[in-house]
Amino acid sequence: MPDWQSGLFALPCGADFAGAFAEGLIARMRDRPPQDMARVTVYANSGQSLQALREALIWRGPLILPQLRLIADLGGGSATAPLARRLELGRLIDAALRADPDLAQGQSVPELAASLAALMAEMQLEGLDAEALDRIDAGDHAQHWARALAFLRIAAGYYLTDPPQDRESRQRLAAENLAAAWARGENLPEGPVVIAGSTGSHGATRDFMRAVARLPMGAVVLPGYDPDLPQQVWDGLDVRAEDHPQARYAPLRAEFGPPADWLVDAAPDPARNRLISLALRPAPVTDQWIEEGPRLGPLIPATENLTLIEAEQPAEEADAIALIIREAVEHDRPVTLIAADRMLTRRVQSALDRWGIIPDDSAGQPLPLTAPGLFLRHIADLFGQALTLDMLLVLLKHPVTATGLGAEYRRDHNRHSRDLELRLRAHGPAFPDGAALRDWADKGDEKSKPWALWLAGMLDRITPLAEDRGPRPLRARLTDLRALAEALAAGPDGNADGSELWGKASGGLARGVLDHLAAHADQGHDLRPGEFRDLLYGELQGQAVRQDVAAHPLVRFRGPREARTEAVGEAAGLVILAGLNEGGWPQALPPDPWLSRPMRLTAGLTLPERRVGLAAHDFQQAVGAAQVVLTRARRDSDAETIPSRWLNRLVNLLGGLPDQQGPQALTDMRARGRRWLDLAALQAQPRHRLQPARRPSPIPPAPALREMSVTEVRSLIRDPYAVYARRVLGLRALDPLRPEPDAAERGTVLHDIMDRFLKGLPEQAEPPGAMAARLLAITDQVLADKVPWPSARLFWRARIAGVADRLMADEAARLAHGRPAVIEDRAELPIPGVDFRLTAKPDRLDLLSDGRVQVYDYKSGKPPTDKQIAHFDKQLPLEAAMVEQGAFRALGRTDVAGISYIQLGGDGKTESRDFGPGFAQETWAGFVDLIGRYLRGERGFTARLAMERSDHASDYDHLSRHGEWDMTEAATPERLGDG
Repeated sequence: MPDWQSGLFALPCGADFAGAFAEGLIARMRDRPPQDMARVTVYANSGQSLQALREALIWRGPLILPQLRLIADLGGGSATAPLARRLELGRLIDAALRADPDLAQGQSVPELAASLAALMAEMQLEGLDAEALDRIDAGDHAQHWARALAFLRIAAGYYLTDPPQDRESRQRLAAENLAAAWARGENLPEGPVVIAGSTGSHGATRDFMRAVARLPMGAVVLPGYDPDLPQQVWDGLDVRAEDHPQARYAPLRAEFGPPADWLVDAAPDPARNRLISLALRPAPVTDQWIEEGPRLGPLIPATENLTLIEAEQPAEEADAIALIIREAVEHDRPVTLIAADRMLTRRVQSALDRWGIIPDDSAGQPLPLTAPGLFLRHIADLFGQALTLDMLLVLLKHPVTATGLGAEYRRDHNRHSRDLELRLRAHGPAFPDGAALRDWADKGDEKSKPWALWLAGMLDRITPLAEDRGPRPLRARLTDLRALAEALAAGPDGNADGSELWGKASGGLARGVLDHLAAHADQGHDLRPGEFRDLLYGELQGQAVRQDVAAHPLVRFRGPREARTEAVGEAAGLVILAGLNEGGWPQALPPDPWLSRPMRLTAGLTLPERRVGLAAHDFQQAVGAAQVVLTRARRDSDAETIPSRWLNRLVNLLGGLPDQQGPQALTDMRARGRRWLDLAALQAQPRHRLQPARRPSPIPPAPALREMSVTEVRSLIRDPYAVYARRVLGLRALDPLRPEPDAAERGTVLHDIMDRFLKGLPEQAEPPGAMAARLLAITDQVLADKVPWPSARLFWRARIAGVADRLMADEAARLAHGRPAVIEDRAELPIPGVDFRLTAKPDRLDLLSDGRVQVYDYKSGKPPTDKQIAHFDKQLPLEAAMVEQGAFRALGRTDVAGISYIQLGGDGKTESRDFGPGFAQETWAGFVDLIGRYLRGERGFTARLAMERSDHASDYDHLSRHGEWDMTEAATPERLGDG
């Protein structure tokens, strides 16, 4: 084939690589018989690139396709499953960690095994064996690195001395054998061989590219080549310039010379390519900008198809991108979003949902985020952790649970789950078990009983998993995981095969992951629950589900790597480069637990900056497209972000070239971006403006209330609307989804302890020491019965023990002058003339030796001050008034000596409060007047009438629509009807 030219070729940045490659190949084969195309072999660096090349050739007319292959398949793939190799490394790491736990540095064994496998793969691709690590002098590095290196040498000696098993080692060996044979003139290909779209980022690939370029009919076509880079810059791109986008091409260019054009005039915007090339020069760049910047010419034409969006928050960025995509679809223009941040692409996809636009996302949906993947992760979370109410509800409400009996039964399941949730929220226990479910089943209706008994059986299987905290074989954990997942998915007497667990594509992938793990489970070490979860998540994360059927044909989401060969060009249309912040694009470099940067350099490995350089090349290729939108958010989670280094350089270069209209070009770019941000802000505004709610002050029909406890009087004074919502409307806040040992729970428990203590007082006086011992014994009993949290039991027990001596000393003094006559007994006192009763359940009323009564209240926190009692905290004065009016049968009418608070925390002291003559009756009279105004409809139940602090929250703030009004707005009472 004398018309075939061999060597090194390239396509410029921004070129439609797949389309331009197809055009160039067809042009070179145009004068050949059609069947000669079948003799051409094309190697691509990824499956997606290969597919893009195939489609580009097909779309250019009927022809016989060349042989399309992957470079990674050169050795025939892996001889041993990568998972088995990682599990073997995990076994080695586990043994090493038992001898030196500090080696982990906070990472689990599966995470360390994955990073070590990646390091071994990189060494094999670079042609390095275990001896490469011997070049590193451990004495030159910190002790941690020395320990890691010692283990690494052992692992490399085991891993790298086997016959080639991994894809990387077999690819390397095959490439070396081919290169050697071709150099000797043996086994030469019968037709042309072309490598298309690879950057030669790894040694094995780069060596294969060299071998192909030397063939008589071999060609290497580089993507995103920068022809505007001066020779002196190329000469400086050595191993230490890994972060430059063209660094991978420097060795090839040095050997073969500047590449030829595969297709002439393929760059959509050469002027912009020159601008980007100068902006991305390796440091130091300022002098180059000053010298070469004026040669760029006017910059407004070079940037007229560039738009810069700088949003305040990621949500605004996503909304602006979604609007750009929507407009492109309206005008039948293709649009491609390129982003490294998957969270951003999910935001954009969510924003597109409002118009029913589903993008063709090359990454698909990660398997851990699908329903079966999430379900398996929730099941794995049960190992080694006590089952809490929220964990149980996550399982019950998951769309996979109880789907083995069909959609009809699923509705019943949801209703039973709701009823159980309300029961457990209100009555517990904090850690549900089979016994609690059986108790609920006995008290429930007959329709829910079979379901409750089924769930009780499930909890009998789940509860023992909480104690499963030690190492166990991987196969045993997989068996438990699968059995429990299938049982929950099947439902009562259902079939797991007919459930949503293994159905659809996502279920098939999930089952395949578990089968693959089971097939190689014997290679792994015994895993703890956390290690098992990390291993499972890692394997699930390696799979994704694509749904191309419903995708819009004009909208594509692609990753940065795909910008090299398929995400730019005519087919891509408008290109949006999103998430241009440091940590987003480029993404943060992951920590290497095995080798530091100098150690990698000594061993002959590439530097971590290589990943930054590859990301920079992806950016340079994509930003050269015909029409480009650059986007970023200035803030994320209330923290300022740093612009991507490449965007920062472009902005700085434009701002520093006023003679070339650079500042004006930048202003125009931002103005075009501001238009989309303004449209996004306009779209976010509601179409119909609603008047803000007024401060509510309802007057319900009489009788508004029939009774109230003394503890609610505080709310009646401070926030009457809360009393209205609770007493009149009958609304109460749901109990927490996960009961916690908070202050309210602690107060309840401490009151229960003192209640039992007082009711068990002996007739004869006890010494304070004996009283303290009895108090602590009761404390242990109550904590064991009432508090399911081990840490809270220890802490609260220590708190009581710390004040027990002081409490009992004061108690002995109290008992010397009286005895408790009323302990947690309910009483009520009617108000004359109206159908209303004030109720009370005092902690303690002591009958003194002089016939008077002392009113006590236990406080686990800080007791109210005299000023607070005078203004709103009326509980004890009202209890005193009820005593004086004979509300308590055990006391009759009697005088009150005083009111006191007994602290069950802090110093454990007893504090008396001012209680002058007539104070109780004066308080009673004030309450009668106050409640009478509400009962007669003379006052409205005003929201947040006199809150102690403006930042104090109420359970009913959302109901009163607080925030639409503020405390300065006067309330207008509103009389409600009888309906």
